[in-house]
Amino acid sequence: MRHRRAGRNLSRETSHRLSMLRNMMTSLFRHEQIETTDAKAKELRPLAEKMITLAKRGDLHARRQALAVLKDKTVAHRLFDELKDRYLARQGGYVRVVKKETRKGDGAPISIIQLLPEEGAKKKAKKKPKKEAEKDRKTKSKEVKDTEAGSAESAESA
Repeated sequence: MRHRRAGRNLSRETSHRLSMLRNMMTSLFRHEQIETTDAKAKELRPLAEKMITLAKRGDLHARRQALAVLKDKTVAHRLFDELKDRYLARQGGYVRVVKKETRKGDGAPISIIQLLPEEGAKKKAKKKPKKEAEKDRKTKSKEVKDTEAGSAESAESA
């Protein structure tokens, strides 16, 4: 029985599992998005969010704690310099897990785990209502006809 055994073991021994999660976390902060299985993504999310929380704290002790987990110093520096500014106003929920498909070989569910972009960075413009869009199209077509007629008249006069 698995009483009081939290978390998934992902069919790996402890050292292998922790090393794999550290590598995945380093790749996530380097590329801002990775593709993996659902179970691994669900295990990775709280660890990655704790690293971002350490970066937001930003003191020397937090930096050393992050360096103890992340495999690459340059990624840790990027986390503390660039990525932390993105999440200063946000209180948690820095990582998104999106379900993608099932893997062809073994049918394992695949997810994309990604860091959220800056708030307000990629907002789509609202579409115009249909009536206004039709009016705009009609006025543009009239303008084009007028300019064509004007160029035809100037060509005849020349």
